[in-house]
Amino acid sequence: MFASPGFQGRGTQSEGSAVRFFLSAFSCLSGAILTYSQRMNSPAGHLATKPPRGLTAVGIFLVFGAVIATLAGISLRWPRTYLDDMWILNPRARRELNAYWPFAGYLFLLLGATLAIAAAGWFKRKAWGWWLAVAVIATQVLGDLLNAFSGRVVEGAFGVTIAGLLLFYLTRPQVRAAFKSEIPRG
Repeated sequence: MFASPGFQGRGTQSEGSAVRFFLSAFSCLSGAILTYSQRMNSPAGHLATKPPRGLTAVGIFLVFGAVIATLAGISLRWPRTYLDDMWILNPRARRELNAYWPFAGYLFLLLGATLAIAAAGWFKRKAWGWWLAVAVIATQVLGDLLNAFSGRVVEGAFGVTIAGLLLFYLTRPQVRAAFKSEIPRG
């Protein structure tokens, strides 16, 4: 068993408990979201064509991001809780973020709220939900580029590739057309 970074002497707890907690929370959330989004995509919807299948997956991704960012924000703002175990997955990030305590915690909480709002707009197929999701992913691409140019080439390149592909998907005409109000084209 491992103790959480900066968390010695608090008793024994498996390092996988935080991971199991996140996986079970994600499982419950994804089931509820899938049910909700299926109701939102009824055949009497506003589109004559069937929306792309990946819309629900992107919405689940936004909710998952909101949950993880919120939990990270809580653990950074109020350290020495059972949430510290999640940093076993990336202890270097924890060390680097601790230098900005408590500011980093507040930023992660803000990110979690932003992702939750984007997910709500996404599942309701609102144009502002699409815009917010695109803004968040575009910011991620820029952050990954910054990572790549600051010496973390592999991490940055991997992040740019994944976030770039997601941004490409979000800006496809079929995805844009699935949202209710007119989104300016081109």
